[in-house]
This record gives sequence, C-alpha cells and structure tokens, in this order.
Amino acid sequence: MNFTQDELIEFLRPVAVVGCYGGTIRGVSALNAAQEGDIAFFGNKKYAALVENSRASIVLVPENFGGSPSATRAYFKMTNPSWAFAKVCAAIEREQIRPILAGIHPTAIVDATAKIASDAHIGPLAIVEDGVCMETGVRIGAHCFVGHGCHVGRNTCLHPRVTLYANCWLGENVVIHSGAVIGCDGFGYETMEGIHHKLPHIGCVIIENDVEVGANTTIDRARFAETRIGSGTKIDNLVQIGHNVRVGSDCLIVSQAGIAGSSTLGHHVVLAGQSGIAGHVNIGDGAQIAAQCGVPGNVPAESVVRGTPAMPVNEANRFYVLRKGIPGLFKRVEALEKKSQSDQ
Repeated sequence: MNFTQDELIEFLRPVAVVGCYGGTIRGVSALNAAQEGDIAFFGNKKYAALVENSRASIVLVPENFGGSPSATRAYFKMTNPSWAFAKVCAAIEREQIRPILAGIHPTAIVDATAKIASDAHIGPLAIVEDGVCMETGVRIGAHCFVGHGCHVGRNTCLHPRVTLYANCWLGENVVIHSGAVIGCDGFGYETMEGIHHKLPHIGCVIIENDVEVGANTTIDRARFAETRIGSGTKIDNLVQIGHNVRVGSDCLIVSQAGIAGSSTLGHHVVLAGQSGIAGHVNIGDGAQIAAQCGVPGNVPAESVVRGTPAMPVNEANRFYVLRKGIPGLFKRVEALEKKSQSDQ
C-alpha cells in the first residue's frame, strides 16, 4: 500500500505537519535503516539523534519535538507517534495478509456433534472434539486441538498448534498464539507418607473478550470452579498462569512471568518480565510489579514494587544504593577491630 503525504495527514489526524514530501510513501522502517520513500517514527528520547540523520521521507514525532526536517522531508507532530505508526503498519498488513477462506480442511477431524459456524475456518490436521461450539468468524490454525465441550467465541483466532483442553470457554476476538496450552491440569499434589498424590483438576478456564495470549504460554484449569482471564488483558510469550488464578481486565503480563495458584490480579495490573507471584496473593488494581520481582504477599492497589521480596519501589531503590556500600563497610569494621586489638 502506498500513501501520499495528504493521504497520511487524513489517515492520521490530528497532526501538525512541518516540511513537505512530494513523493509516495512505499514502506515503513526504523530511523537508522530508512530510505527515501519510507515512513519512520521517533518515540524514545534516546534515539533523538537519529531523527535528523534519518533518510526517512516522513518521520512521526511527538508534539513537543523541536527539530526541523530537510527540504525534501516532513515531520508529522502528534500525541502518540508509536500508535500512529502502528496504524500505518496495520493498513499495510491488511493488504499483505492472505485471505482465510471459510470451511473445514479435508484433513481436519471434526466430531459430528460439534457446532461450527458456516463462515468458520478449520485448518489442516486440526482436531475438534464432541460438543464444541465455534461462533461466526472463528479461525482455527493447522494442528490445533480443541477438546470436548469447548466454546470458541466470535472472531477468535487460534494460531497453529494451539491446544485447548476440554471445557475451555473463549470469548470474542481472542487471539491465542502458537504453542499455547489452555486448560491443562494445575500443579497440585498431596503428599501422604512420602508419596505425592495427584489432585484432580475438574474446573475450567474462561478467557473473556479481546484477550491475547502469547506463544508457548500455559494457563492451567482450576482445581474446581474456574481460572479466569479478564477482558482486554494481554499476555506475552512464555507466561505461566496457575490453577484458580483470576486476572482482571486490561492487565499486561510480560514474558516469563509466573502466577501461582489461587492468586488474584485486579484490573490494569502490570507484571514485568520474569516476575513471580506466590500462591493465594492479591494484587490490587493498577499495581505495577517490576522485572524479576518476587511477590510473596499482597500488594495494595496503585503500588509500584520491585525486588525480592517485593518492596515499594522508593524503598527498594534506596536499599540497592546502600547495598553497594556493604563491602566498604566490612573493610571499615575489620580496620576498627584491628585497631581495637592493637590498643588493648
């Protein structure tokens, strides 16, 4: 898809334009790799020096950006350059994506009792068991497994090799990426006389509308009742969510985070990469958990915590600064001990 400058102005309104590019935008690129005819964006202040030297014909910049383009380039000033750039990429993507046709591939195995919308797509070698319901616009990729009794809501997409264990419920516009496993047993055992006895997990997983689940993420079914992921939540690759966990709406859970069984996340919670939440913990609405943070207990709403064990971010920052002085403190103590012994 190609754009003129005037078409982009209309597409990305509201924008303030500095400069003029009279050619056609044919591609998107990073600032440092762009060529004439490309559009790029500046969203992180550490890349400010790249804007002036970039060969991109149009650069999307923040409203307060002070630079000026060369004679044949233009800057589009706007509130959120990254989001505007994403809109351009989405328009290009729509042109590039191969259309997915409705129907069931001949190699797929679909139980006769499954209720499949006429415009749904089921790809090669997928397996759909008894009692499954798939609503309009559903897309099931190659080698997916959809266990008995599952519900797959309108316009939901399962990329290749997704596994849904029995009785999972997916809402509308859900996206689950390759290798994700939804509804496997939780890690639950009772140890009796030194032997670990497996606990049955007879609950389900419910994923509400507009959730995205990354590749190779696992969401365990409940021991009883439900594991629930709230609407609008976005989950990265390689995340582990344990049994009976409840995640609120519009949360962000970043790669390699882990949530142990029966913990609860409120709405708009952020778990950064490699953070870990212990079992039976409550994380309040709007809380932010820093990368590699270990959370053994409850976190109040709107808190920002870091470290292991987790502590308020200002306290943790002070602790890390003071920790650097510990080796010197030991030397001072040793020197004082030697002086005290020599004085005796």
